Amino acid sequence: MNSVADRLYLRPTGFVDAPFGYDGQVLRLAGGMCFFACVELIHARSGDRLSQTLVPVEALESHIASLPADMAEPARATLARLTAARPPLKLGQRTIPLDQPQVMAILNVTPDSFSGGGEHPDPVGLGLDMLRAGAALIDVGGESTRPGARPVWEGDEIARVQPVIETLARGGAAISVDTRKAAVMEAALDAGASLVNDVSALMWDDRASAVVAARGCPVVLMHHQGTPETMQQDPRYDDVLIDVYDWLEARIDAAVAAGVDRANILVDPGIGFGKTLRHNLTLLNNLSLFHGLGCPLVLGASRKRMIGALSAEAPADQRLGGSVALATLAAAQGVQLLRVHDVGETIQALRIWRGLRDEALSPI
Repeated sequence: MNSVADRLYLRPTGFVDAPFGYDGQVLRLAGGMCFFACVELIHARSGDRLSQTLVPVEALESHIASLPADMAEPARATLARLTAARPPLKLGQRTIPLDQPQVMAILNVTPDSFSGGGEHPDPVGLGLDMLRAGAALIDVGGESTRPGARPVWEGDEIARVQPVIETLARGGAAISVDTRKAAVMEAALDAGASLVNDVSALMWDDRASAVVAARGCPVVLMHHQGTPETMQQDPRYDDVLIDVYDWLEARIDAAVAAGVDRANILVDPGIGFGKTLRHNLTLLNNLSLFHGLGCPLVLGASRKRMIGALSAEAPADQRLGGSVALATLAAAQGVQLLRVHDVGETIQALRIWRGLRDEALSPI
């Protein structure tokens, strides 16, 4: 075994409803409400998958101990990240616990969003409705990043998002800004936003990392391949699961090197951003792997084109059922933040999921 280039990726699986009666046989995922009894160990060499093995939790330490030291120690570090509780997200005066799934409501203030909504006559009122429906925070965006979209001048983007953010933040709402541009980040943070959601993972604007580092705000780093103009033109990967994981790990390291506090980093696998239907489905089936990065997970699958592809080409405004299905799938794999359009319906689904978890976690 050439262990210099060898690596293990750990994907929690074999989920159980509750840990009672399974002492030493289950582990808690990221301090949340999900418990797993098995780990899929994916052995890769220089990014190429060699094998995968299912190992029960009770045999995991002995299995890792049998590995060469330069594989065993990183594997133990990954396992520690998989199980470590994620601290609450502090956004201004609001604190959002991450021991259960939370809703990040999408508020587009752009006329060309793929899902519509930018033409809403009262975006502030829509944001308030989302908060009343149970959203933990509002993600305000002034530039469409749908496939084929062209960049918007930063002045126009600021003009779109700033007044909405100011009004909602003044009312006490937790706000994130969905932007790739440093100038928009600065304006939005000055207006009352507390988190930056960057679909380019701080790569589009050379100043973005410095802005996030200087402001000390949380940031979402999202995986993408290409730009919105080109990202769906024949996207390819050697192994989408490993490639996306490694890419996000590299972006975390780059952000930390630029001065961003690792505790302020969240990651998003970027459903629909440079991926085919099969790529998206593979990532969704294996979301639990990404907890190994040690950062809270964000998922934005709401109304995405993949839902239409699996639903007789249903248009964006007829993808509610698929969006809710993906939200509950993500919750069952421990995803902490669900970025959605349909807040009320998603909250209802999560309340049912939470009720099931609460019952299972209440010993008879």
